[in-house]
Amino acid sequence: MEHITRNKKINSLLHNPCSMLHESGFTLLEIIIVVFVLTVLGAITIPNMALFQKTPQLNNTFEEVANTLRIAQNKTLSSEGNSRYGVYFKTTVTPHQYILFKGDTYASRDSSYDQTYPIPGITEFYGITTQDDEVVFNKLTGSTENSGSISLRLIEDTSQMKTIYIDNAGVIGATAPQTPSDTRIKDARHINFTYNRTIVTNTEDIILTFNGSTIETIPMNQYLATGQFDWTGTVNAGGFNQTVRIHTNVLNSPETQFSVFRDMRFNDKSFVVEISGDNTGALAEYSANGLTVNGLTSIDDCSTGATGLSIYVSNCLWQ
Repeated sequence: MEHITRNKKINSLLHNPCSMLHESGFTLLEIIIVVFVLTVLGAITIPNMALFQKTPQLNNTFEEVANTLRIAQNKTLSSEGNSRYGVYFKTTVTPHQYILFKGDTYASRDSSYDQTYPIPGITEFYGITTQDDEVVFNKLTGSTENSGSISLRLIEDTSQMKTIYIDNAGVIGATAPQTPSDTRIKDARHINFTYNRTIVTNTEDIILTFNGSTIETIPMNQYLATGQFDWTGTVNAGGFNQTVRIHTNVLNSPETQFSVFRDMRFNDKSFVVEISGDNTGALAEYSANGLTVNGLTSIDDCSTGATGLSIYVSNCLWQ
């Protein structure tokens, strides 16, 4: 009988803690046990409730970023403003941001068209593997040279994460693309290299030589936008069009990083890139079949051991 009465008192205390002021017969140990049970339940429940509330924000942000990538792709495919569009992921601010922009690169974009979206402060971008932390889509196909992945996670629980994958064909999704058997002819369609000399952009030219004879001279000051050089063009060499793109990711800060795009589908002539203010050698030299850059076939380093290369060129990498 005493046991039943005590249980009733404990139940009453659990449902109405204030009742202990009006009840008699509780021992100090019983009160401590009840307080301990309530504390443990609170410690377990409150953090889980907080995490439960944050996870939907992570999921929503994931969907919003993926949708913005698709918007950029659709704008490019529809040739809106006769331009390409992309998304840049900015992690140098708090909270992190992603920016829908108009242009071939974020560096050379028309900033008046920027649409900036901060992500919730409880989340962050991490592990961005796309070139230059951006994804830019191509006209007609919707493909991209900036394939890779962008991951999001909760700052307070980094095990809670979501990843967006973008493959070369422009497919955007939550599943990593399967690696197909690589049967394509490998070429250095995209290389980056560092140039350690201050370039006088007002007077210097980029000089392209195709097939040892056809020369295209590009005044750098005519192709500067938002502090970067960016030129894309088609040159007829021996009756065949050659299409290349040369731009800078960094310009005189203090060194320069060049990117050269030479897709073998649109090029079949040897190709040399020089800059008029440097007489120590070329910036880059391609064989006609694209299998050799600067006399080297290594995809890991196309500058060390090269001959005929400018003394200011280093860190040449196939992308």
